Amino acid sequence: MRRRRLLPFLSLALLAALLAMSCATSPPRNTVDSCAIFNEKGGWYSDALDSQKKWGVPIHVQLAIIYQESRFVHDAKPPRKKLLWVIPWTRLSSAYGYGQIKDGTWDWYRKSTGNRWADRDDFEDVVDFIGWYVDVSHRKLGISKSDAYNQYLAYHEGHGGFKRKTYKKKPWLIKVAKKVASRASVYHTQLKQCESKLDRGWWIF
Repeated sequence: MRRRRLLPFLSLALLAALLAMSCATSPPRNTVDSCAIFNEKGGWYSDALDSQKKWGVPIHVQLAIIYQESRFVHDAKPPRKKLLWVIPWTRLSSAYGYGQIKDGTWDWYRKSTGNRWADRDDFEDVVDFIGWYVDVSHRKLGISKSDAYNQYLAYHEGHGGFKRKTYKKKPWLIKVAKKVASRASVYHTQLKQCESKLDRGWWIF
């Protein structure tokens, strides 16, 4: 009898756990409004703020890069491409997660920071990675940490590619970097209107 009585409660607990996991990994409903993002994903603001304090990279720059790379989809991957004379529908890149970070770059981050258990599908780890990478770009290339345009070019092309100015041969990438800079500016304006509430924890739950 006790087992029968416990079954409904266990089922409800399992359902609640599955719903919580789904909410934790699903992208925000409104990805174009930084205040709405943090209102829905309460823990994300403290994660982004920690990264900002640690690396000096503005929250709006972090968000703009993530938006461009994955639209806040935690397990995003590059689309597959069909190649002749190669395995059909081969994936050409190891990029993965919120920040579309390649295996080699992620390994470099984990070794450099000691954050060996970090995951590319964990928002907290990815904003820390972006803070770290932007900081490295600032030190190596002299790019301002608030310069979303050039920081994105360095993020996409790598430090060596940015030095060689490989982006100049990619007009499409220049357009994308401009979009990233524009979105960062919008996010920045929005955050000015709600940041004081977020700092006081009004919307964090």
